[in-house]
Amino acid sequence: MNPVRKVLLGLSLPAVLLIGYAIWTSNVTNPYFPPLVSIAQRFRELWLFDRVGSDMLPSLRNLVFGYLIAVVLSIAVGVALGRVRILRLLLIPLLDFARSIPIIMLIPPFVLVLGIGDASKLAIIALGAFFPIVLATIDGLRRTDPALIDVARALRLPWWKELCVAWLPSAAPSIAGGMQTGLQFAFILMVASEMLAAVRGLGYVTMQAQLTFDSVSVWAGIVLLAILGFCLNTVFIVIRDRVLKWHVESRATARSR
Repeated sequence: MNPVRKVLLGLSLPAVLLIGYAIWTSNVTNPYFPPLVSIAQRFRELWLFDRVGSDMLPSLRNLVFGYLIAVVLSIAVGVALGRVRILRLLLIPLLDFARSIPIIMLIPPFVLVLGIGDASKLAIIALGAFFPIVLATIDGLRRTDPALIDVARALRLPWWKELCVAWLPSAAPSIAGGMQTGLQFAFILMVASEMLAAVRGLGYVTMQAQLTFDSVSVWAGIVLLAILGFCLNTVFIVIRDRVLKWHVESRATARSR
């Protein structure tokens, strides 16, 4: 399908929903569902000028740093657990137990220990993104083609070079899938962590609007979060397809046969 037609087709349903919402709110007065024009005006007031530097940028900074911490730690731990059998037997049960705890429930104790500053936010974001990436890394390493490993060992490569040229490239698509899921978790937890014991951020502003029954600001915050989430996922996909170009092309070739 033509890329332009594909984009237009993807935008058609959101456009229909927006038009339907605008028509409905123009005929019905409901304090919980403000007119689309009011939402757009408040969005421009809050998120294009007033709150960008004080709330949006700090939230995005916490998201980026927390996510990068999670990526580095989870891939390192995943490689260790995926390659060392004794570590896997010892730590996988603990890992399964820890990931069964809803991360949102850990926000209050993290705030108590680390305070209401950025440290607790970074910890929550990093922990939430950690589990899907580490599990995807372990699974990707376990799915590595044995023939590829045999070739690498026949060449008598050092362990670190074998890891870099055989294990990690083979597991890269699985790791990328875990990273995409981890990014979604990190984005959700970025907002959730700012709704409790916070003094700034996207979640804080939206929660304050909800507490004061300012439905227009609440919807403006929701629109901003939807746009940011969509843009972050799109940027991730573009980077992933560029880095894993060989994998994308091989899948496209397989589908065309």
